Amino acid sequence: MVNRVPEPETLPTTLLTGFLGSGKTTLLRRALVSPELADTAVIINEIGEIAIDHYLVDFVEGSVLELPGGCLCCAVREDLARTLRSLIERRDAGEIRRFRRIVIETTGLADPAPILFTLGTDPMLDHRLRLAAVVTLVDAVQGAETLDRFAEAARQAALADALVITKTDLAPLGPDLVHRLDLINDRADRVLATDAPDAGAVLFGTGPRATAPVIPAEPIAAHTHGIDAFGIVLSGEVTRLDFARALGGLAGMRGNDLLRVKGIVRFADRPERPAVVQAAQHALFAPEWLDDWPPDWPEGDRRSRLVFVVHEVPRAEILEAFAFASPAMWHKG
Repeated sequence: MVNRVPEPETLPTTLLTGFLGSGKTTLLRRALVSPELADTAVIINEIGEIAIDHYLVDFVEGSVLELPGGCLCCAVREDLARTLRSLIERRDAGEIRRFRRIVIETTGLADPAPILFTLGTDPMLDHRLRLAAVVTLVDAVQGAETLDRFAEAARQAALADALVITKTDLAPLGPDLVHRLDLINDRADRVLATDAPDAGAVLFGTGPRATAPVIPAEPIAAHTHGIDAFGIVLSGEVTRLDFARALGGLAGMRGNDLLRVKGIVRFADRPERPAVVQAAQHALFAPEWLDDWPPDWPEGDRRSRLVFVVHEVPRAEILEAFAFASPAMWHKG
């Protein structure tokens, strides 16, 4: 009898982003007081002093601190992949508290796409981490102006699975901000921070975090700062090799502008189980196999669907790459 080595635990990982002053640390502080998140590792991709809970922690490079609620926290100044690998290795060796999920809080000026790229290109991280969600905070007071002025803010919003609107106690969610978010990303869950008493659920309990990407009825968004979001449906047969060639070819030629791809694909060699696929820039994540099609999937429709968030990549170029599977733009109905 052969003793099989058990597969290592896969850790859901949420990327928490948002422009300067949008309230990321405030939301994180609220989440970390929840007992359900006591087994969370938090990575602060910042330099300097970061407020956690009611403490002001001055991080030293390489340190891992255990917070009063039981969570682990560390700061990364340079190499995110190295920090993540070290945390996982120390966790597995029993050197630090055994966490079950990870939150990465970015700087206010961060572009999330390279961070997603890091998670997908490092072999160890791709094997051990599962991208749970990109959660982007948007300030209700300055958000509309910020999205207009700063391309970084627009990219943060465009790549989000969930948009959390903060500071609505200071200003209502106005029509200008709603309109801009609709143009940039009408696919994401939208949550008012003041209406979300469970901040932990915001980070891990909505949108595509449970099983699969949310597939909108009409994934079409207008151009903002050169960003375009659209969906395609694949009616023809899709093999894993053809799919890898198509998406890998796009990543190779246009990786810097292929900000994010996500969807559900029915592969010809395994048609009984759909797979969640995700990519960011040059990185293709390993597929995640689902037990069944999502309950909100179109009745009787088992065609593959993909959502693209790109920067100045013509839609025709995407369709051409997937010509083998009879691609078509994905519109409502």
